Amino acid sequence: MGQWLLLALSIIGAGIAIYLTAVHYEHVPLLCSTQGIINCERVTSSAYSVVPETALPITIPGLAWFIVTAALAIVGLRSEQRGVRIAELIWTILGMLAVLYLVYAEIVQLHAICAWCTGVHAIIFVSFIIAIIEVYRFDQDMEVEEEEKRMPLTARKE
Repeated sequence: MGQWLLLALSIIGAGIAIYLTAVHYEHVPLLCSTQGIINCERVTSSAYSVVPETALPITIPGLAWFIVTAALAIVGLRSEQRGVRIAELIWTILGMLAVLYLVYAEIVQLHAICAWCTGVHAIIFVSFIIAIIEVYRFDQDMEVEEEEKRMPLTARKE
C-alpha cells in the first residue's frame, strides 16, 4: 500500500511541478492569490524560485525529485528488498532538507507563502512519513519471518 501511495503522490507532485514550470517559462496564468501572506506570485518570481547561482527554476529539480520517487516506488512494488526502502527513505530525507530550506525562504525571507509550493512541501513530507513506515514495516515483516523459521514445524501457522 505504501508503495502505491508514494507512486500516487509523486504523480501529483510532478503535475504541480510541471504546472509551475509552465508558469515560469510559458507565462501560464498563476492560479493563486497574489496579495497578503498567500502570495504565489511573490514566491515564484523571487530569487528563491531558481536554483542558486542559475536561472533554472527550482521546479525542474523538483520534477526530477518526483520522477525518482516514482521510479523508486515502482521498483518497490516489484521488489521485496530492504535496500529499496532505505533508498526511498534517504531520498525523502533529501527532499525534506530542500523543503526546510524553501519554507525558511518563504516565511523568513519573503514573508509570503505559495499555496502550490506548500502543496508540494506537504507531498514531500507525507512521502517522508510513508518511507519511514515502509522501512519499519519491512523490518517488522522480516522479524516475523525469522521468528517463524526458528519455530518447530508443528508450531507454525498454516
